[in-house]
Amino acid sequence: MSAAAYDAVVLLGFGGPEAEDEVVPFLERVTAGRGIPRERLREVGVHYFTMGGVSPINAQNRALREALADALASLGVEVELVLANRNSAPFVADVLAELAARGHRRALAVATAAYSGYSSCRQYREDLGLALAGAGLDLEVRKLPPFFDLPAFSGTITALLLAAVAGGPDLAAPTTRLVFTTHSVPTAAARASGPHGDAYESQHRWVAARVVDGIAEATGVRPAWDLVFQSRSGPPSVPWLEPDVNDAISAYAAEGVTDVVLAPIGFLSDHMEVIWDLDTQARQTADELGVRLVRTPTVGTHPAFVAALAGRIADELATGSPEPAEGQFCFGACCANPRHELPTVPGLAEDAPR
Repeated sequence: MSAAAYDAVVLLGFGGPEAEDEVVPFLERVTAGRGIPRERLREVGVHYFTMGGVSPINAQNRALREALADALASLGVEVELVLANRNSAPFVADVLAELAARGHRRALAVATAAYSGYSSCRQYREDLGLALAGAGLDLEVRKLPPFFDLPAFSGTITALLLAAVAGGPDLAAPTTRLVFTTHSVPTAAARASGPHGDAYESQHRWVAARVVDGIAEATGVRPAWDLVFQSRSGPPSVPWLEPDVNDAISAYAAEGVTDVVLAPIGFLSDHMEVIWDLDTQARQTADELGVRLVRTPTVGTHPAFVAALAGRIADELATGSPEPAEGQFCFGACCANPRHELPTVPGLAEDAPR
């Protein structure tokens, strides 16, 4: 299999601190332009300090990079695969400069986010665009579209969910509720997501429905399910997607639900927002209400998921055209920046269902 269309792959991560003295600088980068005092950032970062200042996300993304590199090699694809982060080292601008210095001229970027949205897709295109514009590098970068539609993505979630509930909550019981979770975003951003709008929530619902189909095929049970949201960080005056997972658990308890199965389909790995918001805060809410909570694992480096993502990367490496046809790439208002327009690299157009 040839990788002639591109000569490097850049795995894009959010980044995270790896020591206590990195927590506040990391949060300053994440919240840049919002004018939040350092004292407040130390309060916001309490969940990082409780873990020694170390976010698990960087190690998880390094593991994903290694797994993808091995999977691509097994397909006969020889291409340099590097990790670049938005908010911590190795930073996107530094990684692109290093690639260009080593003679790379055309790179394919792959975000560690499966869905359409400003922060999950377009902002990564901005990270790349700003890095290229600021350094004047002789390097072309294009971004793989969101990959929520990979059958092995929903299939892996299904397998992990069934393993998590084996011998535990009965998905057929009326007192059990299956709940899919993802990161909340401002409702305005959700409406602007994807090439046609409203893609963020609809893509999550599409994945959830595929998981329920897989449960039904495996067990004969088609459980009722909900999609809820977590990790809101905006001011109360700005509408965000709801319901919050803790509010949802409280409502279920009031309805007589005794078991809640949480499936965090909005995240690829068990990083801080999963550990803190679900394993800590949501579990505390459930414990206080006498509800048993089962949280399923994220896909992480599961071999089936990694193989499928590597396959999609390999297909683009082999077939990507140096001169794309008109309309093949998205340049315009897709997942628009809510504050101002910034340089972006093109993102391959999505043909998947919304």
